[in-house]
Amino acid sequence: MTHARQEWEKQESRDLALYAAHSASSLGRRHLESDHPVRPSFQRDRDRVLHSRCFRRLEYKTQVFVNGTADHYRTRLTHTIEMAAVGRTLARAFRVNEDLTETICLAHDVGHSPFGHRGERVLDELMKEHGGFDHNLQSLRAVEKLEYQYPGFSGLNLTWEVRAGLLKHEAAKSGAKLDGHPIGPFQYLEAQIADVADDITYHAHDADDGLDAGLITLDQLEKLAFWKLAAARTREQYAALDDGHFLRITIRNLLDLQAQDILREGHLRIEKHKPRTIVDVMNAPERLIIFSDEMAAMLKEFSSFLYRQLYEHPSVLDANAEAVELMRGLFHHYVQHPETMGKKAHARIAEEGLMRTVCDYVAGCTDRYALEECQKYGIGA
Repeated sequence: MTHARQEWEKQESRDLALYAAHSASSLGRRHLESDHPVRPSFQRDRDRVLHSRCFRRLEYKTQVFVNGTADHYRTRLTHTIEMAAVGRTLARAFRVNEDLTETICLAHDVGHSPFGHRGERVLDELMKEHGGFDHNLQSLRAVEKLEYQYPGFSGLNLTWEVRAGLLKHEAAKSGAKLDGHPIGPFQYLEAQIADVADDITYHAHDADDGLDAGLITLDQLEKLAFWKLAAARTREQYAALDDGHFLRITIRNLLDLQAQDILREGHLRIEKHKPRTIVDVMNAPERLIIFSDEMAAMLKEFSSFLYRQLYEHPSVLDANAEAVELMRGLFHHYVQHPETMGKKAHARIAEEGLMRTVCDYVAGCTDRYALEECQKYGIGA
């Protein structure tokens, strides 16, 4: 027997916490659509993101190492998938909406530029006289305007809750709203979980990739409090392991320790403030989903190490620097020759202006496509 949408909504009402986002209570979509007969609204949103072009392009965008450097390094897509898995785990433990949490995770980087955060900084510099560039805002722009899926409207027409969940930096601004509804001062719980799932994931998998690349060593990691804690747990769990399995299990424990800390601290804060609605969560005296002070201190040291030894390693910087300079040249090429962009992009110039259209087009490029375009037009030759 088919499980109709109404049955799923009733199940949410029974199983989810009062302060969770319930599909039946969504603030809705910008463009009116009939409800799906089977899928609740947030599940429908998740599927729309999964089937979007901007999501598929994440496969060929840099996480740390320029895409194509090696087969096993994370890409922006595999980072997103790992983050979504962490997000669902936490959402289930807090009895909030897993579908909504997962959707925010899946969509959070769809607006990211090619060539990682260095590419983002260059786009922001190029657009400094034209509104700047921020990948979080660009992710919202991608799902609201740039996707071309439906005949009646631009974008994916996602629910308010998903779109608001992409605005983590905006929520802290006084009076911040989306479609007339407040998005802060704190985000609702599913969005807070998605935010922290991002941190949990990259702390672990960037260390993993750095080890694989030989840019960081076990000796270096063993001086860090967070790694020591994870390694001690590994030794408690297994009497003897070869080096390869020791590293794999310890990386897994980096994830587990962070998740467990978030669960402990989050439950303490929820019990302290006793929110009964989404509005209570957003207007709580403090953020509810956050690391404990002890864990935050260890992660600050760990993140600083990753920045020094991995993200700012000369081999990473040099490869990224070369790529983003090519991207800079590609941006200027499109400004001078807008007819060489795709037809849909070229058609948006009248409405969006040349600079924002070029920014949208370059931000949507994969690493691979950007480099192919540079070769095609002799940029950097």
